[in-house]
Amino acid sequence: MTVDGRPPPGGAGEELLDLAPCGYVVMDTGGRILSSNREFERMVGYGGTEPASGDRSLASLLPAGARIFLETRLWPMLELEGAVREIALDLVRTDGSRIPVLFNAVVGPDRDGAPTTIRAVFMETTERHRYEQDLLAATTAAEAARVEANRLSEILQQTFVPPPPPAIPDLRVAATYRPAGDGTVVGGDFYDFFRVDPTHWMIALGDVRGKGVEAAAVTSFVRHTVRALAIEDPDPARVLAMVNRALLEHDTDRYCTLVLASLQRGSRGWDIQLSLAGHAPALVRAAGGEVSELGVPGTALGVREDPTFHTVRRRLGTETVTLYTDGVTDAREGGEFFGEQRLRTLIGSSRHDPASITDGIASTVLRYQGGDASDDIAVVTFQGAEDH
Repeated sequence: MTVDGRPPPGGAGEELLDLAPCGYVVMDTGGRILSSNREFERMVGYGGTEPASGDRSLASLLPAGARIFLETRLWPMLELEGAVREIALDLVRTDGSRIPVLFNAVVGPDRDGAPTTIRAVFMETTERHRYEQDLLAATTAAEAARVEANRLSEILQQTFVPPPPPAIPDLRVAATYRPAGDGTVVGGDFYDFFRVDPTHWMIALGDVRGKGVEAAAVTSFVRHTVRALAIEDPDPARVLAMVNRALLEHDTDRYCTLVLASLQRGSRGWDIQLSLAGHAPALVRAAGGEVSELGVPGTALGVREDPTFHTVRRRLGTETVTLYTDGVTDAREGGEFFGEQRLRTLIGSSRHDPASITDGIASTVLRYQGGDASDDIAVVTFQGAEDH
């Protein structure tokens, strides 16, 4: 399109731009449009006619805010650098609607002796804006979903945090649980106390491989399976064998180590039956501070079809019995493990009561690691009454 009957500056070569799939205009240095191609006229809605206002300038096609940008930034940039590229603008069409574009322009004479002009290309970005808006909406929704999923995950995992131990007549019990890291992500360590009948209690302490929601879900499965099976058969070794079968049939590749103790209250005190499934033996502290092991090693749960478990029996007097997960002995300071010997020494030098032993183990192991647990820590200590 020409203005005032003049051909487009630059000659016949620029007339070919009339068919280009982008808006193309030639302006004088004041921003008045001297010529434009068909695509530009379609974009702004000229339709081959002059604007009703008669103002045929770039400024007339911009919103008020963009006009200020044009005068204070865009023209000075063109004058100083001779070109601008990928400037995002909105053009105001003749019907008042807006069309987003990317603006590229260069300054220079058409030919020797010709006036200086500005050649500009306008690339419509309506679809790009729509895509960007859709992408932004999708990103915002995804972030909101992630935040909500994390919140629900934390709530779900916190439901698996073991509760404080119950009050058991004639049995002193203390327990603690500390998740790894900053303490917000619950892992696979757990303990559980439940009553089989008025004089019979079960204590379980275990460690499911891994951390997070899946490990917590398997932990819940093991805990509830132990509870259900122990009601029918209180022998720890037979319970472990049935839990192993159930875990092998469960849709998971995670295994579990477990120590299961059955405590029966009789006229002469507590009788304990204990079985290990890939777990460290219990540590028994006598009143004088001597520490010994209780339990025969057995197979971890969910590993083999033919596991081996052994039930050991003992009359429990005033000695303490401590169950713990490997987050205690595997704690590291530098490259050195806390180890079983340190644990034995710590238990032997503690006050002879469950709370002192349990709290002492947890606090000492955390200090050993600089206050940041590398693995979950679970500890249970119980103590029988004097023989009747």
